[in-house]
Amino acid sequence: MSAKAYLSVSSEVEAALAAGKPVVALESTIITHGMPYPQNLAMAQEVEAVVRDNGAVPATIAIMDGRLCVGISGDDLKRLAEEGHSAAKASRRDLANLLARKVLAGTTVATTMQIAALAGIRIFATGGIGGVHRGAEDSFDISADLEELGRTPVAVICAGAKSILDIAKTLEVLETNGVPVLGFGTEDFPAFWARTSGHMVDQRVENAEEAAAILAIQSDLDMGGVLIANPIPEADAWEASAIESFIAQALADAETQGIKGKATTPFLLQRIFELTGGKSLESNIALVKNNARVAAEIAVALSALRTTRLA
Repeated sequence: MSAKAYLSVSSEVEAALAAGKPVVALESTIITHGMPYPQNLAMAQEVEAVVRDNGAVPATIAIMDGRLCVGISGDDLKRLAEEGHSAAKASRRDLANLLARKVLAGTTVATTMQIAALAGIRIFATGGIGGVHRGAEDSFDISADLEELGRTPVAVICAGAKSILDIAKTLEVLETNGVPVLGFGTEDFPAFWARTSGHMVDQRVENAEEAAAILAIQSDLDMGGVLIANPIPEADAWEASAIESFIAQALADAETQGIKGKATTPFLLQRIFELTGGKSLESNIALVKNNARVAAEIAVALSALRTTRLA
């Protein structure tokens, strides 16, 4: 059997792909592990609406009932949101096991990219990518997202890397894996809740059309993914110094409680939510919606470019 034998694509997404219409993949660990219910369900629905409002078809991806599901909605989306942290968190190494056991799982950036590419989707919006964790020189804790970006032909639109990570080392690993890092309207790589990190992107693009032109050539060259860093809107951003104090406290709490591995990021996000009185979640939702908007614009531009090439 081929990998596609495990793939279930909604009729809407399948029709859009067949017609060459713009489609934007959306991950689901942000639903299961990124924020609590019912905010996670409302966020997922709002993000899908943003994609539609900007001319593309949303395709939320998850693992359900032994299937790689692309374009979940309605009761399935609600089920995923209600399950929350009780659902598994699926990265590449987990796929065969989760499918065999028919476990409900949210998909990480890496796994969402893998499934999106299998379905033929080339644009993916998320919050922030995983990366090199602080202290990785001792723990070797490096997200599978970075290697996936180097080999899977999907463009990931995000608000940079989460501020809880070592951003300098994350960018070094992306460079090693040959991943182009584009800044959408910025030369400074954003740090999730903060608009700047002090580290530069490889290339600044001003609009969706410029980004689409690069993505089309990347595809022609049969290369891997592209990271498009889109800063959080100014109205919702934090000063880097302000959020850093909360991150330091959350990291200390994680060490005290012995939190390690894939449990680290969900724990830190929840702890920062508590320390900021919920304000970090408001910023998180704002940046995800902003990324969905930009991703839809790029998907529309890429679809138009492909149509022009075929004419």
